[in-house]
Order: sequence, then C-alpha cells, then structure tokens
Amino acid sequence: MTKKNINEMSFLNHLEELRWHLIRSTLAILITGSIAFVFSRYIFDVIIFGPLKMSFPTYSFLCKAANYIDVETSFCGESLPMIIQSRTMAGQFSADIWTSIMAGFIISFPYVIYQFWKFISPGLHENERKHSRGFIIISSFLFFLGVLFGYFIICPLSINFLANYNISDVVDNQIDIGSYIGLVRASVLASGLIFELPIIIYFLTKIGLVTPEFLKKYRKYALVLVLILSAIITPPDIASQIIVAIPILILYQVSIYISKVVIRNQKRIKKERKNNRHSLVKEINEYCTVFETNN
Repeated sequence: MTKKNINEMSFLNHLEELRWHLIRSTLAILITGSIAFVFSRYIFDVIIFGPLKMSFPTYSFLCKAANYIDVETSFCGESLPMIIQSRTMAGQFSADIWTSIMAGFIISFPYVIYQFWKFISPGLHENERKHSRGFIIISSFLFFLGVLFGYFIICPLSINFLANYNISDVVDNQIDIGSYIGLVRASVLASGLIFELPIIIYFLTKIGLVTPEFLKKYRKYALVLVLILSAIITPPDIASQIIVAIPILILYQVSIYISKVVIRNQKRIKKERKNNRHSLVKEINEYCTVFETNN
C-alpha cells in the first residue's frame, strides 16, 4: 500500500486495518499459548517455580558473592520458608490458562510487534522506513532482554525477600498460587516493557513530543522516578533497588543518544530537501535563460 493510498484512506478504513492487525496478533498469542498449555507441566516445574529452589542460578551466584565478602545472607539456605497453595476449586486451572496466555504473548512478541510495524510503516516516508528496518529485531531483543532481567533478577530477589520476611513465628507463609504467579508475571512483563524505553523515545522524538534537551533537562526527575519504580517492583532494600535502577538509567542514557540521532537525521533530511529544491530552481532558471537566449 503506497503512502498516497494511506493518506486517502478514511478513518473507518484505518480502524478496519487496525482491527485486522489486532486479530492477527491475538490469534498468534492464542496459538502459541495453546502450545504452551500442552507443555504447562514443564513451564511450571522448571520455569515458574524455578525461583523457589535454592539451586536457582541467581541464588547460587549471590550466595558465592556473600561468602566471598564474608556476609551472612538468606541466599545460602536449603529451602525457602514458604508453601504454594491453591485455595479455590479452579485455582490451578486458572493459573494454567493465564500462564499459558502470558507465555503465548512473550513467545509471539516479535510477531505482535511486526503487526504493529505493518500498521504504522505505510504512514512513514521511504527514508524513515529505510532507517527503521531493524525496528522489529531491536524491539524484540530489548523485550526479551527485559524478560530475562525480570526473571533472573527481580523475581528471585522479590521472592527470597518476601519468603524470608517474618513478623512473628506464629505466622507461616502459605502463599496462594494466584498471588505467586501474579508476582512472577508482573516482574517479567513489567521489565520487558520497561526495556522498550529506547523504542518509545525514538517514536516520541520522531513525532516531536520529545527532544534530547528535554530528556537532559528532566534527567534528575527521571532518576527519582526510576528509584520509585525500583522500590515498587523490588524488595525494599537498597541493594535490590540499585540492581534494578542501574539498567533502567543506562536505558535512559541510551534513549538520549537515540533522540539525538533522530534529531540529527531529521535536520540532515531537511537540509537535503532544501538543497534539492534550490538545485531544481537553479536548473529551471538555467533552462529559462537558455530558452530565452535561443529565441
């Protein structure tokens, strides 16, 4: 579909296009979710309940680090003091369904982002499409990187802290499966979406809502927001918050650089168009002069 055709499309036609992209994305999530449902036993035993085992890679690494600096830690225990329970009749079935849908969304994310790209790309200039060819690969890479960060960093830190947090010996941690999976789901998906920050800044810069100067000016406020966000999605201890805050701050700095590149490219394109117009006017004037001379 050409850019001219896109401009001639009515609002309802745009909605129809969006509807079909959403339908394709939903079908992809449902299909991959159905496959995940078949392998749900493996997903739960190995992946979802992985952070409950003290042999989890994150615990092993932090335990060795604590032993190296001779610090007492809860990462070196034999097991976490908590039990996962299902307190409702459909608890395990609901957990299976929603976990399969979550797995379907994560696995099919490249296709979902491809459908998003197919919807917005016809409205871009050829030059803009050329400079955005790696959009799907980069956004998928950042999302999966965020998912891994959430699973291997945020999840185990949160689970270990909350499992060992104790207000009285009278209280046992008998956690409902819905609550546990909700924590894992929120940590993983939130991290995946947060890692899309450079992509979001790219598009906000393209449409003129954000500039590098704006990002630099409000960097100190962004730092406060990052620390607040880190405090929300991690246990309330300084070490965990710093571990989460560092990659987010790095992403913010990368976003500033990306915004600079976008602005620089826009200025270069404007300059090239201006030079092309001047060249065209010059050629027309020369042609007119030659024509007048010959006549």
